Amino acid sequence: MTTNGIEAVFLETHNWGKAAKFFQALGYELEFETDHSSGQLRNGDGPYIFIAEVPETKEPGMQLVLKATDTDALAADVAVEVVTPLAETHYGTREMTVRDPDGRLWSVQAGK
Repeated sequence: MTTNGIEAVFLETHNWGKAAKFFQALGYELEFETDHSSGQLRNGDGPYIFIAEVPETKEPGMQLVLKATDTDALAADVAVEVVTPLAETHYGTREMTVRDPDGRLWSVQAGK
């Protein structure tokens, strides 16, 4: 499997508006906002931050998303534990989830 750096940081929050304002104060620009309390921000050419609001009963999480430039090369190596196989998403990408040796989950995203 080949990857090409970090594509995005996926953040969960209890307050979309406050989170978006926080990152805008740090120099991020809002690229788009959804109608369900989420949106995407970016600072320059770096990875984007996608923020999604979750209920107060859920602990907000964070996940790094690795970028894959060659979808044909996304064949799992024996050293990589695939948790969720490569699949099409409703937002136009192909994604899979893998687990590193210490148990952390990583998303791998291709195309967009």
